[in-house]
Amino acid sequence: MPEYPDVEVYVRRLRTHVVDCVIEEARIASPFVVRTYDPPMSEVPGKRILTVERLGKRIVFGLEDDLHLVIHLMIAGRLRWKPRGVKLARRLGLAAFDFAALAEFDRGGIEVFEASIRDFDHRLRCENHTLKRSLTDPRLFSGIGNAYSDEILHRAGLSPLKHSTKLTEDEVERLFEATCDILTEWTKRLEREVGDGFPDKVTAFHPKMAVHGKYDQPCPVCDSPVQRIRYAANECNYCATCQTAGSPDSSNKIGPAHWKTWKNYGNRTRENTKTRRGVISQRSGWALAVRTG
Repeated sequence: MPEYPDVEVYVRRLRTHVVDCVIEEARIASPFVVRTYDPPMSEVPGKRILTVERLGKRIVFGLEDDLHLVIHLMIAGRLRWKPRGVKLARRLGLAAFDFAALAEFDRGGIEVFEASIRDFDHRLRCENHTLKRSLTDPRLFSGIGNAYSDEILHRAGLSPLKHSTKLTEDEVERLFEATCDILTEWTKRLEREVGDGFPDKVTAFHPKMAVHGKYDQPCPVCDSPVQRIRYAANECNYCATCQTAGSPDSSNKIGPAHWKTWKNYGNRTRENTKTRRGVISQRSGWALAVRTG
């Protein structure tokens, strides 16, 4: 029978492997393996493991919702670490637990409010992309999507097509401050709107947004018409006056480098054709819709 040293080693190794993981499935070979009926084993899947402790010769998994899973190895019981979903061994396999690590869902992007401006700058410049792509890439920044990246870039006064490695120190600082300010302001605004209720009307378009979803409407800062870059059902909105020095044609021509980063981001490789104004359009991909007056 496994005793203190054996069980303690199990517990210590399990802590490094499964704490903060979610139990996807609990597979029991025989109902006689489970010695209790309340709460039922059906409550275990979907619970996150908070702790792993030793209780005498037992191993105790502390789960969410004050649920505990206690395993006694008895005389000949042993634990085996196997690939997820592997079949139970015939005769010897009594139970299996499949875990899903939360880290599998983490794309690696930094949390802006947990980062310093130096961290932000490093992450921004570690790959050479347009600012629009960089901000919405979950590998670089966590939680920023199409809508609020438009608002952030407008607040910072930066073109969505400017490359991240071309920013000055002042522009990086403006972008960092704008990112924190926009996310904070909109979180507070949406909380006020919801009040004590539940946010059941989440939308990417909001009447109080400055540029996102406001194509051809006046910019709230300078009254110039808002421009757009369209891709399938998505679009990027910006103000040419506030963000590209008032010249959408010269500032937003898509050269080879710009086009490559947009094309890779959308993972589309349809035929591309250049217009005489230097703006690339295509049947299925990014295209600029420019209005100058």
